[in-house]
Amino acid sequence: MKTAPGMPALCALLVALPLALPLYGAERWSMSVEQPAGNFISRVAVDFARNVRQATNGQLDIRVHPNSTLYRRPEVKPAVTRGDIQIGDVFMSALGNEDPIYELDSLPFLATDYEQARRLWAVSRSAVERRLLVDGVRLVYAVPWPAQSLFSNRPLQTTEDVRDLRFRSYNPTISRLAHLLHAQPTTINTEDVPQAFREGKVDIMLTSSATGMDLRAWNFVSHFYDVRAFIPKNIVIVNERAFQRLPEVQRSALLHAGERAERAGWELSWALTGYQTRMLARRGMTVVQEIDPQLRRELTQVGQQISEEWLGRAGEERARIIEAYLDGQRR
Repeated sequence: MKTAPGMPALCALLVALPLALPLYGAERWSMSVEQPAGNFISRVAVDFARNVRQATNGQLDIRVHPNSTLYRRPEVKPAVTRGDIQIGDVFMSALGNEDPIYELDSLPFLATDYEQARRLWAVSRSAVERRLLVDGVRLVYAVPWPAQSLFSNRPLQTTEDVRDLRFRSYNPTISRLAHLLHAQPTTINTEDVPQAFREGKVDIMLTSSATGMDLRAWNFVSHFYDVRAFIPKNIVIVNERAFQRLPEVQRSALLHAGERAERAGWELSWALTGYQTRMLARRGMTVVQEIDPQLRRELTQVGQQISEEWLGRAGEERARIIEAYLDGQRR
């Protein structure tokens, strides 16, 4: 594993330069982005849009709308599919009710570090691309979140400490995880999390250190358990009809900018992981990196059950993806 870049270099990568005014006659697109403007995934999106504009000499102008100002999470893919907007980012596993393939990166303890997450994406990407095209949308790029870990308003030593707690959910896998832990799953959008904790609607959540920083989690929870359960992704999708209407040179420029955005996003996500965990501690949170062996063992067992259930409903083609991933792990 290479050394993570220093924070000055990281900040330089994150700088979002302003976009120039669009040229007369340019194709203007709107891009919905869920996270706040300062989040690294939003900044990658701004950089992507700038690269597209530069590569097309201003003829394809993508305006990025962060913080769910256009659409909230459940609305983005339908809006892109209908063509209400041309492009948007989606938390992939939130689409799990449409097809099990979208849940693959969120199966607990299947891929828990970036090397494993890259391998899992390498063997599953083509299946995701094909499934999206069925609905009339095309994958442009994917950016991983830092590993998902537990934020709690109380200490945890075993899974019994989670029993009956209100567990924030954001996809079917997390809801199932909460049920198996005898907790109460509660679906809460990211922007509503702080208020939900303050009002007692949520006691615990599984999310990334990046989201913890965005939400200023130290204001409403006390403990961060660095369990690193899985590394989910946001995917950027484009309406296929809008994409095909572009001249070939613009289609090529958009896909090339997507490749650059994906490389940058993976690098930034990895580099931010340790830094943001340290920042949570500096803000006064109790950061636990040496997880109690019993808690880790019990969480891993629940993760294995969820993976087995996924295999049972995913079908043979999807099951072969996990087999290919595990074969690569054993080599």
